[in-house]
Amino acid sequence: MRLVGSALLGLLLLLAAPRADGQELSVAVRSRANQPGDALALTVTAPPDTRTVTVSAFAASWPTYRVDERTWEAILGIDLDRKPGPYDIVVAAEGAQSLTTKRSITVVAKRFPRRVLKVAPAFVNPPPDQLARIEKDSEFLRTVYAHSSDVPTWLAGLRRPVTEAANSSFGSRSVYNGEARSPHAGTDFLSPSGTPIHAPAAGTVMAARNLYFTGYTVIIDHGLNVYSMLAHLSRLDVREGQTLTQGDIVGLVGATGRVTGPHLHWALRIGTARVDPLSALALFDPQQ
Repeated sequence: MRLVGSALLGLLLLLAAPRADGQELSVAVRSRANQPGDALALTVTAPPDTRTVTVSAFAASWPTYRVDERTWEAILGIDLDRKPGPYDIVVAAEGAQSLTTKRSITVVAKRFPRRVLKVAPAFVNPPPDQLARIEKDSEFLRTVYAHSSDVPTWLAGLRRPVTEAANSSFGSRSVYNGEARSPHAGTDFLSPSGTPIHAPAAGTVMAARNLYFTGYTVIIDHGLNVYSMLAHLSRLDVREGQTLTQGDIVGLVGATGRVTGPHLHWALRIGTARVDPLSALALFDPQQ
């Protein structure tokens, strides 16, 4: 499925390399608002004999996939801490000849809200006997995000994991029990305890376990460095290594880990970028 373009997405840039022997390399870039936390969709038009297309942006490389003879696509993320300003997107195509185009996009400043929460003290300043567990969790997560399938399983689009309304708290600067902590790197859905949670897209379960801060947690590798984390579950209904189709139930909404009450926390990573899932939903279907 091709990524959906819409006037509601707010940005359309056409980047073209000079013609060479009647051939052209062009790139369409779409996003919701081009702000920190937004996903970017790239559609590359390249000569039919192109063998590879590479994309570099934000000091990182981003994988591409071939759609048809002339079309390649990629999905990128603007991390929530990315500073506003101009950034280059470099696209290179290799085939009978080498073509490269480079243009600048502007990341627009975004003001994130501040949220003040009261949670159990052990989730703000963990006791010493929990520090080894927390470090073990962190090492496990680094391992999970270090590898991804080279097959994109999100081409059919993303779907909301629950039907309840989303609380657009992505990027909120969090204050727990009067102490500042890391920004909120996901979107919360105000779902009652026990609500079934569905896989946003097909993929492989990379994590299905109890982690200190996020409680019962499921992480799905959707391929090409796109991952969903579904956190604070009351029950896990999948196992690590399991293959999922879109819509499969992965568990139930709960209130485990560092929470103030039952809800679903959906965090989306594209590469190393922490992305608002609502911005990625908009790339596929602006009505979601």
